[in-house]
Amino acid sequence: MLTPGEQHRYNRHTRLPQIGTAGQERLRDAHILLLGLGGLGSPAALYLAAAGIGTLGAAEIDTVALHNLQRQILFRENDVGASKLNAGFETLHALNAQTQLVAHPEGLTPQNALALFSQYDLVLDGTDNFPARYLANDAAHLTRRPLIHGSIFQFTGQVSLFDTAHGGPCYRCLFPDMPDPASVPTCEQAGVFGALCGVIGSLMAMEAIKLLTGSGSPLRGRLLTADLLDSTTRTIRLPKNTACPLCGTTPRITEIIPENYIFGGSCPVASNDGLPLEISCETAHEWLSGLTPPILLDVRENDEVAICKIPGSRHIPMGAVASRLSELPKDKPILVFCHHGQRSMRVTQLLRTKGYTQATNIKGGIDRWAVTNAPGMARY
Repeated sequence: MLTPGEQHRYNRHTRLPQIGTAGQERLRDAHILLLGLGGLGSPAALYLAAAGIGTLGAAEIDTVALHNLQRQILFRENDVGASKLNAGFETLHALNAQTQLVAHPEGLTPQNALALFSQYDLVLDGTDNFPARYLANDAAHLTRRPLIHGSIFQFTGQVSLFDTAHGGPCYRCLFPDMPDPASVPTCEQAGVFGALCGVIGSLMAMEAIKLLTGSGSPLRGRLLTADLLDSTTRTIRLPKNTACPLCGTTPRITEIIPENYIFGGSCPVASNDGLPLEISCETAHEWLSGLTPPILLDVRENDEVAICKIPGSRHIPMGAVASRLSELPKDKPILVFCHHGQRSMRVTQLLRTKGYTQATNIKGGIDRWAVTNAPGMARY
């Protein structure tokens, strides 16, 4: 039963006949996992905590950056540089101290996905890259957990519920294989309207509350799209694909294999030279100071390079790498960097699948480089 304090706090919910006291009790007993506390995870987390969700888990590895504040409303200026988990949980606890917060600082990985999902009733996917998105989709199917999907790009967003345990389609029914990284610009490249994150993140929270309380019609088998520049929305039917490699009649994906969650599908990123997939800025600096320095590849956009750059680096924007592979030698180490390391990791994985076995990502990107190797460098 709800306590008197809970009855007073949530009476705007309990007065709704679609929720009532029983529905609010289900929210209090629910366990929800958030994948990411970024643009989508921020508003979703705030509304879920405010709604009285009993346990909120968050898988997040990132720290707060100044440019996050344009849309990630969990954080404040004095949070810049802090762990998103620590800063975000401080805000959520201040909003609702009754909600139990569970941190997963290791993030979502192929090694922990199944065990992580099994701890929760449903999962909200607010990730911003395809390897994580496909991993979340596959883990949700294999653990029979509902997955609320959200994504954003510039002024458009979409939301759906992938719930194969109850007959719905999965993400692979719509997009069976992971696309080439050069074919889909990221928000870091193309930009995103800040308030759009609030709209889509709130819709994700709404879907979670509807699903838990049995209210209304969830987006199982449907995709809601919104174009806020034109102020239009529409809902598209998503039929289950019998040929889906994950949830179809003859699935070929029956377990989580780490090599499947890189750009290019199931090609492993092994290196004949034994070079690691990622190195620190300190290690990169040492390699570049050697007698035979590697190639330093900057995959940021032109406006970013105008702010700051590492001397001696070669610039090819991420979206152009696939069409300019002939400019890069396969017989030399290539150290790839971007702003924070996410885009450059995607390029590194692409290069490895194309035979560039000595491609290596610089962890933390040029922002970390400025801290460790060039204190006077401009940061953004």
